[in-house]
Amino acid sequence: MDRKILASLQANPQWSVADLASDVGLSHTPCWRRLKKLEESGVIRERAVILDPLLLDLTVNVFAELRLKQHDEETLEALEAQARDHPEIVECFSMSGQGDYLMRVVVRSVGDYEVFLKKVLLHLPGVGSINSSFALNCIKLTTRLPL
Repeated sequence: MDRKILASLQANPQWSVADLASDVGLSHTPCWRRLKKLEESGVIRERAVILDPLLLDLTVNVFAELRLKQHDEETLEALEAQARDHPEIVECFSMSGQGDYLMRVVVRSVGDYEVFLKKVLLHLPGVGSINSSFALNCIKLTTRLPL
């Protein structure tokens, strides 16, 4: 039942509890209780509004692969904390393989990325090199998990 609620909520985040309950076949109160439990347990981390980056002139997506010079705990934690502080970095993953981190950076122009690279990314703790790839077209972008 929880997965039904989550799938329905992902597809229709604007629904009221009554609409959600009706869709999954529960009455209002049991659905509300399950929803609260999912929120309190952290399964539902937050609710968000998805904006269209093109309409906001945020047309450049850059995937920046960072390689570090050093891999001590202090450096890794400092880099991760600083990555969280920059709204241009919309995703950041620690990686296996050759790169240590993969970041998706969203900016208005290639020039804006160049400034961000020089002023921010190259100054993150421990960064040795950065390989940047520019997305040509977004084929699929979703926040929905495969339930």
